[in-house]
Amino acid sequence: MTLPQELSGEIVVFVQSVVGAMGLQLRVETSSEGEALHINLDGEDGGVLTRRGGEGLQALQHLLATAFRRQLGDEYRVVLDCMGFRQEKDAELRQMARFTAERALSMGAAQELGPLNPYERRLVHLVVADIEGVSSESVGDAFLKTVIISTRS
Repeated sequence: MTLPQELSGEIVVFVQSVVGAMGLQLRVETSSEGEALHINLDGEDGGVLTRRGGEGLQALQHLLATAFRRQLGDEYRVVLDCMGFRQEKDAELRQMARFTAERALSMGAAQELGPLNPYERRLVHLVVADIEGVSSESVGDAFLKTVIISTRS
């Protein structure tokens, strides 16, 4: 199921208006992949969003998710990136999840990753699901939670 074109347009306009209100000159590029809309911001002002580990990008992602929570529901996702920053961080997180799962297998003891936001936790759970002999679960009761990777009995 793909994201409706009208909703995609509304989301892009929203992102453009927030970025514009911040005084940033960034191009908005979109692509769709199944139920996900990928938005990449590109331009000289991108560093503003990627500083301090991408705090600005995460804040904009959170604002976007909050603004369109009802329309997106559980069916659709919007992934916001800036100059490939998130893509690189995602690759690092996937590698860390694989490493941690292998460590759990070799040591026979549960390993922790975190604290992670919901998007990051989802990536870790997807990676761990593809590795034989380990499982993962999120623990905590806040926005940021820890993922426990343990061996399956």
